[in-house]
Parts: sequence; C-alpha cells; structure tokens
Amino acid sequence: MLAEAQRLAVYFESKLVLIHVGARSPEVEQRMEALLKAAGVGKSGVTILWKSGEPAKQILDACKSEKIDLLLAGALKKENLVNHYLGTIARKILHRAPCSVLMITHPSVEETPLKNIVVNAEDSPYIEEAIRVACQWPVAEKPWVHIVRELKLLGLALAAHEQCSEEEYEQQKQKMIRTEIESVEKLLQRIPHNHSKINIKVVSGKAGFELGRFAERKEADLLILGAPPRRFSFISRVFPHDQEYIFNELPCNVLMLQPRKNA
Repeated sequence: MLAEAQRLAVYFESKLVLIHVGARSPEVEQRMEALLKAAGVGKSGVTILWKSGEPAKQILDACKSEKIDLLLAGALKKENLVNHYLGTIARKILHRAPCSVLMITHPSVEETPLKNIVVNAEDSPYIEEAIRVACQWPVAEKPWVHIVRELKLLGLALAAHEQCSEEEYEQQKQKMIRTEIESVEKLLQRIPHNHSKINIKVVSGKAGFELGRFAERKEADLLILGAPPRRFSFISRVFPHDQEYIFNELPCNVLMLQPRKNA
C-alpha cells in the first residue's frame, strides 16, 4: 500500500499523509521506518498521524483535518454476510468520506499496467469528472476506457406497450440505446481524451450488479464511480443502492470520485 501511495504522490506532486490507528511504541515506529524505506518513501515529504480509537472514525476525521484529496485504503474483494450488515472499515469509509477514495484489492510493490478502466456514467453529480479522470489516469500506455450507461427498463416498458410487435419493441430499444450513447458522446466532446481507446457500453438490468459483472468480464484493473448525491443509510442495506452491489463484492480496484468543492 505504501508503494502504491508513493507512486501517486510522486505523479501528482502531492503531500503524502499516513494514518496509523493503533498502539504507538518504539517498536511500531521502527517498523514504520523500515516499511517506508522498503517502499522508497522519503521522510521529508511524509506526515505520519498516530491515532487511537475507532479506525473508521479516526481515518475520516483525519481526512477532514488534513484536507485530503484522495484516500487510499486496502479492501477485501468480497465481504461475508456479517460484514455486509455490520460494516467493515472500508465500507464505512466509502459511505462517509469527504474526499475521493481509492480502494485497492491487490496492492503491489511493482507498478502494474492498467489495460482496462471501467467508468460508471450513472447517478452522480460527478459523471463528467469520472470520465475525465479515466481518460487522464497516469499510465504509460493508454488503456481501454469503458464507459457504462444504463438502459432505463421502465422507460422501455412504457414506450413498448402491449400492442407493439416484437420488431417495434426492438426498434424502440435500439432507439433508446442510441440516445444513451449520444449522451455519453456529448460528454466526451468536453473532455480531452488524447486518443484514448473509448468503448461506450449500454447495460440493462440492476445497474450496480450489471456494472460489476461487466467489470469482471473485461478483467478491469480499475472501476471509477462518481460519489452518489446523498449519503447511504441502513435502509440501503435492505433495499440496496446500485453501488452497494459494488461495495459488497469489489470486482477490482475501485475509485469513488468526490472532488472537494474548494479544490
């Protein structure tokens, strides 16, 4: 995780803040120094915060006090039933973070090339920022950027009344798919994508579930989501918000994008 954080800090010319929640002792400090050295992290550009208490709360408080732009955290790919309802640290952070969050499922000391980035182009005030970040992610070779849009099944059902033929139904469906694709193409006109390899995909079904399955099929290295317009609540665990499907079983590294208003 330190190596992953160091690479991004260097690329963005950013200050690196490490948050350690737990006991502090000379032995722990020595281990921290050894880890920093092994990851190639110099002490001069690093701030270490030593915290005690409930981990998620301490991490979130530190994000606010330090005006963090991007929080990196490790996450399990799949939660069990108990963790789904009681909440892991990762889930609490994703629900409440005041900044963007990058959840890393398989951290690597060596840099891993990104070949496929999937972007969720739904249900967020940060759709355009999410596509922009995907097209400008720091990689040596441009990856495929798959922009996923949902086909509104309710709208299709209303448009295709009982009396329509199978051919008319298919025509209506293709028309709606084209409308969704055109909405993404309009966004791309405002976003410099430097000849990135773009694929616009329209899915139907439960959006979060289909998004996760699409990311798996494409063997995505990174899934980018815009933060939802409102905070999650307990009721979203019973009647899941689309992104709860993603949190429950992370298909790959996930970036929840929520730029700070004053950034």
